[in-house]
Amino acid sequence: MEYDDQKIAEAVLALLGVFEFENSRVWKRIDFGVMDELFEKGYISDPKGKSESVYLTQEGMQLAKQLAAKHFSS
Repeated sequence: MEYDDQKIAEAVLALLGVFEFENSRVWKRIDFGVMDELFEKGYISDPKGKSESVYLTQEGMQLAKQLAAKHFSS
């Protein structure tokens, strides 16, 4: 599946706007609260720890691919 890069860039920019916290300052990483919620729903592995990455669960991967196709397919 090919994704529309413009749609992806717009979605990332929108998320940065959601998490702005100090006069247009934003973190480069995904909000901890959001990651915790995704873990609690069973979509990702535990985000706590030193690792820079998480794993999508089988359910999380399926939903992620569906959402990517819905929002970003070209």
